[in-house]
Amino acid sequence: MNQQPGMMYVGEKGSGRRSPLAVGLMFWIFCLGVLVEAKRPPKCPLTCSCTKDSAFCVGSKAIPRTFPMDVISLTFVSAKFTLIPAGAFSHLPTLQFLLLNANQFTYIKDNAFSGLSHLQYLFIENNEIQSLSKDTFQGLRALTHLSLENNKLQALPRGIFKDLRILTDLDLRGNAFHCDCKVKWLIEWLRTTNASIAPVQCASPAKYQGHKVSQLPIKDFACITTEFILYQTLPFQSISVEPFGFADDLYVTFAQTNGGNCTFLKWDHIEMVFKRSENISARAAVYCKPLVIDGQLFVIVAQLFGGSHVYRWDDFGGKFIRIQDIDATKTRKPNDIETFQIEGEWYFVIADSSKAGATTIYKWNTNGFYSHQSLHVWHRDTDVEFVQLDGKPKLIISSSTQTPVVYQWNWARKQFVYQMEIPGMLNVHAVKHFRIKRDMYLCLTQFIGDSKVVKWENHKVTTNQVLPSRGTMIAQPLQIIQWHYLVLGSDFSLSTIYLWDAGEMKFARFQDWNLRAPRSFKLVSIDNFDLVLASSFKGNTVIYKHNIVDLSA
Repeated sequence: MNQQPGMMYVGEKGSGRRSPLAVGLMFWIFCLGVLVEAKRPPKCPLTCSCTKDSAFCVGSKAIPRTFPMDVISLTFVSAKFTLIPAGAFSHLPTLQFLLLNANQFTYIKDNAFSGLSHLQYLFIENNEIQSLSKDTFQGLRALTHLSLENNKLQALPRGIFKDLRILTDLDLRGNAFHCDCKVKWLIEWLRTTNASIAPVQCASPAKYQGHKVSQLPIKDFACITTEFILYQTLPFQSISVEPFGFADDLYVTFAQTNGGNCTFLKWDHIEMVFKRSENISARAAVYCKPLVIDGQLFVIVAQLFGGSHVYRWDDFGGKFIRIQDIDATKTRKPNDIETFQIEGEWYFVIADSSKAGATTIYKWNTNGFYSHQSLHVWHRDTDVEFVQLDGKPKLIISSSTQTPVVYQWNWARKQFVYQMEIPGMLNVHAVKHFRIKRDMYLCLTQFIGDSKVVKWENHKVTTNQVLPSRGTMIAQPLQIIQWHYLVLGSDFSLSTIYLWDAGEMKFARFQDWNLRAPRSFKLVSIDNFDLVLASSFKGNTVIYKHNIVDLSA
């Protein structure tokens, strides 16, 4: 075909080319299609009925992503999905009303309603929800009406309503609330909120069934409990542990009989653990007792072999220096050391478990310690406890050959004199004391047989409680804030922690620790931590942390 002059063709067959006019025409057709598509409203989901600003969905298997652009009201009934994920409605920022009724979902994830800054009405009713998290309603600051009626909620987490600052109406009816510690915060909140709330009743326990939650007595819910958790493991055996403060730092020293050392650890305030610091070489050490006098640090090192000695810390040299030997004729087989102060004078006493030795008191005289008094010879003493009883200093000495003996300080003679025996307990390995309010108690430890807690009153002791304790070398009372504990170590089974029951005025079993041959328990408090250091003769030395647990949270 011949091209005629003056004629313009859109395209030429077989040439594979298009004229500028053809290209321009196609571009405008494309743009027109885009504009038409852009103006077309989103399709209504198949399971929903929609108007310009609302949608009503029945039997939906998921939350659709296509709704009218300016929808402000959305309802789901008999939906088949089992959970509402985070940000499930974030594509509907104009939503003001949301009803979720008679659906099958059981779980609502955190921030499920994020992005709904205009939502005022939220009704989650007649569903299968058993629990909610504290962040379920996070960000719903425009919400005024909330209904959780007829679900399967047994409790609500503390702080779940914290973001609902203008809430005016709340409905929690029809849920099976279990009224224990977890409902305590709700009782308090119901009494202080300005929102209008339909009466909520307890479903359980039987004691409160049918009672209004808001009217439950707060005092009935003792929701603070405690626990001990393993905090730090120290890779060595030890037979005794002693904490002490020196130069504004916290230290502990462990006597390592098998390792031949007094090992010192220092608290690290940054890493919050004890780290190795110093060391005293001590053959067969059974006790490393620190004593700070006028800013000087002394350590009395008691050994089974090689004699016992006194060391002083030399700041200039940065090491411990041996300054004194303990009289070997009196201290042959040391078993325990106690330090104490009377009328401004410092003393220490060593309990000696050798038949030929004697429990001896030493006094500080500015240059060293000298023998002040020997007492209780020939009795194989195993433990000595210093205590203020009836307003007077006393020493209670335990022995493997007789009942515990009490010595009382004589102010005129400036010595301890025999006062009495504690009857009814032979072969007591150790005695420890504790106070509860004004009452004084003693823990009497037996390795074979039962240990006892006795009450001291008017120069008499009466049995308060008997505790099975076969294989026990130490029964250590501990007070942490208002809680009183008794740790009963055991060589044959788990060590047991008892907690004082103020109502029963006795110890109740509280927790077990897995320790190998425990020999000593000491409490330290530092950086808001309460730590129990436990020495082990046959395993690793360990440190437990005391935790306070709020069951109402």
